[in-house]
Amino acid sequence: MSARTSDVLVVGGGIIGLVTAWRAAQRGLVTAVVDPEPGGGAARVAAGMLAAVTELHHGEQTLLGLNVESARRYPQFAAELSDLTGHDLGYRRSGTLAVALDADDRAHLRELHALQRQSGLTSEWLSGRECRRLEPMLAPGVRGGLRVDGDHQIDPRRLAAALVTACERAGVTFHRRWAERLSVVSVGGGRADGIVTDDGTALKAGQVVLAGGSLSGRLAGVPRELLPPVRPVKGQVLRLTVPPRYAPFLSRTVRAVVRGSDVYLVPRENGELVVGATSEELGWDTTVTAGGVYELLRDAHELLPGISELPLTETRAGLRPASPDNAPLLGPSGLDGLLLATGHHRNGVLLTPVTGDVLAHVLTTGELPDLARPFTPRRFGAAALSEQPA
Repeated sequence: MSARTSDVLVVGGGIIGLVTAWRAAQRGLVTAVVDPEPGGGAARVAAGMLAAVTELHHGEQTLLGLNVESARRYPQFAAELSDLTGHDLGYRRSGTLAVALDADDRAHLRELHALQRQSGLTSEWLSGRECRRLEPMLAPGVRGGLRVDGDHQIDPRRLAAALVTACERAGVTFHRRWAERLSVVSVGGGRADGIVTDDGTALKAGQVVLAGGSLSGRLAGVPRELLPPVRPVKGQVLRLTVPPRYAPFLSRTVRAVVRGSDVYLVPRENGELVVGATSEELGWDTTVTAGGVYELLRDAHELLPGISELPLTETRAGLRPASPDNAPLLGPSGLDGLLLATGHHRNGVLLTPVTGDVLAHVLTTGELPDLARPFTPRRFGAAALSEQPA
């Protein structure tokens, strides 16, 4: 059984696959998405911090450039998507406050502040008293912090729903099945020409984009040496509700390192408070554990003691798609006709606008834009075996 040919077939209907399909369809390409539940994936668990500045880590300065560029595009991207679909994306420019609870944390934040300034980023050092003046619910023990007004937030669930609507309005076809294997024809060294779904349907396409998140490395039919080196990293997240009598509880995202673990609290305008996130190398396990919930609540309570009074409304675990260097794999895979858009790790929501633009450009021109060249899959070696030009 076979289906008609598309210009582009996107494997994976998370936010990265959806934005790729939407932008491709806008360029006039006949586009389809294969996913049993479009709009699902890691975005269901993500907090939606657009934190190019406070997410900066030592050794990730190359990724910083891509993050900053995507953050720059976000206001226009969000406005376009909201205007087109009528969806409220929960986009807020409320900023981030990263705080320290002890002397070691304070020294770590000072180092981060220096790195941010060396990288040309804007952040302001505050005393503990200034932090509490900004966010009165903070614990008295806060020693200092970094105010970053340029880090914003969006609701990833609303973003995913809006992207589904945008794709539908752009004429994208949805095949609500699992992709079983890649179809490869042995012409000129081999070429991807579609996929076969789990019910045996053959979907043919001029180009295939593998955007399967943490599952991207498991698609049968991809030559073994070209499988994307993407692994799942588990994250547990909590959602609480701030009753009106406690509002405003927080006015901006607050994050810290507590006992060596990162914790963040993201307030939504609808009264939801997202608390996350653990980082666990446990393969494909998505179990919500008592230990994970306890640790998040314990660390969050040290930052904001009043959190213990809030109703706990949801616990969830998801899998981030991580690459060996924690940066995405964008562009030609090394197999003609197969492109990658995966491995975004903790930056998938932030990198949504730039990923859509990059993939649409490659799909229509065959060339990878300069800003995306450091993120070619070939940097890991296997794809360098291909003679396909980037």
